This record gives sequence, C-alpha cells and structure tokens, in this order.
Amino acid sequence: MTVPFPPMKRPLVAILRGIKPDETEAIVGVLIAAGLTAIEIPLNSPDPFRSIAGAARLAPSSVLIGAGTVLTTADVDRLHEAGGTLMVSPNIDTEVLARAHQHGMVTLPGVFSPTEALLAARSGASGLKFFPASVLGASGIAAIRAVLPAGVLIAAVGGVSDQNFAEYIAGGVTAFGLGSSLYKPGMSAADVAVRAKVTIAAYDRAIAKE
Repeated sequence: MTVPFPPMKRPLVAILRGIKPDETEAIVGVLIAAGLTAIEIPLNSPDPFRSIAGAARLAPSSVLIGAGTVLTTADVDRLHEAGGTLMVSPNIDTEVLARAHQHGMVTLPGVFSPTEALLAARSGASGLKFFPASVLGASGIAAIRAVLPAGVLIAAVGGVSDQNFAEYIAGGVTAFGLGSSLYKPGMSAADVAVRAKVTIAAYDRAIAKE
C-alpha cells in the first residue's frame, strides 16, 4: 500500500548526515522555522535514533521526520519506535519497503536505472530518489522519467543545491534531497538558518520561472 507524500509547499528534504543528538533540537528548529517540512537523519550519524526521536518530539505533525540509509526491517522498526514517518534508503529492498508501509511511512528508496525505478514504483514507493543525481544529470533523469508511471514523485539527491534547482526542475524533478549544501557537521544552528534561507529563496525563484 503506497503512502503518498503529503502536500508540501516546497518538496525539499534536509539531510542532516553526521548530526549529534545534542545539536538536533536547535538545527531542526531553525529548519522548520525557515519553512522546511521534511528532515532526514541518516543512520550512519552518531546515535541517530536518539536524534530522530528528539526531532520527532519537536516537529509539528505536518513535518516529516525520518531516517536515511535505512537498510533492514529492524531499522524500520526502530525508526517507527522513535516516531519517524519518513524512510529513505540508498537502494530498493522490497522487504524494507513493505515494513515501512506497514508502519504507514512515506518511502523514498534510491534508484539509478530504469529497472530500479520501475521496480520501486511497482513496490509502492512514495517517490523515487535518483542518486547520485550528479552522475545521471538532469538529462539522464529526464530520459528515465519518460518510461515511468505518470505522476510518480521524482527526487534528485547528490550534487543538487540552490545552484542548480532550475536545471533539474526543467527535467521533471519534483523534489530534492539537500545534504552538504544545507548542513555539514560542525555548522551552528545560525549557519544552517542562513543556508536554509538561501536554499528556499533559490527554490522559489526556480519554480517561479517554470
């Protein structure tokens, strides 16, 4: 059973790889205040489930909080226990997707080829995460998009930032995962707030040109 992405004014996922639990509240707080409504904490971060639980307590119900680099059904269960509602993975594992759907999670598995993209779509993924997008490029994603079911949410992750939104949007990308352009370990909440403001302004400009 597919769990669709909720309506989002800006379909941008903030990827907080490397964030520590004691930093989470401040950084997630400024991201939400800036207008971001989807936040991913990869499981190769320090004590990630503690950070996810803290973010989930802080966020309103309209904000997706979840995990990235989810590889096992046990990870999905722990994510659910922590209050997460978004499951992002680097690959397609149909058992992992099925478990996430059982928990009512929005799912965004990583794909690179038409075969992977079609498998993920058939498996009920909420959206497709083309990764690394910088290798495929906007034209590569656009070519694969031509064979995908109409209306599927297509996200670009890896090498996308406020510098190239327009290029990918023109190729049919409808969502973005933003990592180091938005957050790097060691950044303060004030640093992230500035980057979030710049990112949102760039996205709004790119959409306005469409």
